[in-house]
Amino acid sequence: MSRGSAALTSARKEEIIQACAKLYQTMSFKEITIKEIGAETSFTRTSIYNYFETKEEIFLALLQKEYELWSDAMRAVMEREAALTRQQVAGTLARTLTDRPRLLRLLSMNLYDMEANSRPERLAEFKVAFGASLKTVEQLIQKYVPDMDAEARQRFLYAFFPFIYGIYPYTNVTEKQKAAMEQAGIPYTYQSAYDLTYTCLEKLLAKEESL
Repeated sequence: MSRGSAALTSARKEEIIQACAKLYQTMSFKEITIKEIGAETSFTRTSIYNYFETKEEIFLALLQKEYELWSDAMRAVMEREAALTRQQVAGTLARTLTDRPRLLRLLSMNLYDMEANSRPERLAEFKVAFGASLKTVEQLIQKYVPDMDAEARQRFLYAFFPFIYGIYPYTNVTEKQKAAMEQAGIPYTYQSAYDLTYTCLEKLLAKEESL
């Protein structure tokens, strides 16, 4: 483990995470290595292992931060807005989520392998942030859709959260993928991440008797 103050440890972990985020803007998960992340920091590459044992742990920490920022955005809405219609709730959730494209891109990766290659304590830290986002969405639904009971909220959460994993690949299609779809006879119609998410949420939030 690293030596020094808790503040220094936190600062260095944050620097590593931000270095990873910077590289992830132009590179894929597969292309990024610990060596390249280290080159973006102010300390030696080997020092990274005092804070993260694997590349997957760094990416998991980046995903953790993205979940935290999404939760913060939802809480800000709840503090600001006294009431919202179901359509406005759908729009709010769609906007706060799609305002975080890095979150959507990270979720489209193989999260199973990321978690498998992270230490239990790092995985637990990530699960706290994930759990907080789950709870925050539920709190938002409770506040603005009070007639949705606990069972209906549970169904909503377990339909919406798995859906999130597929947003990025459906809305960020490469030219190679488009050409392959054309050859396979599959028509491609572009939808923005917001539109795709709003449509899903509008249906999930519809009054049950109309479903």
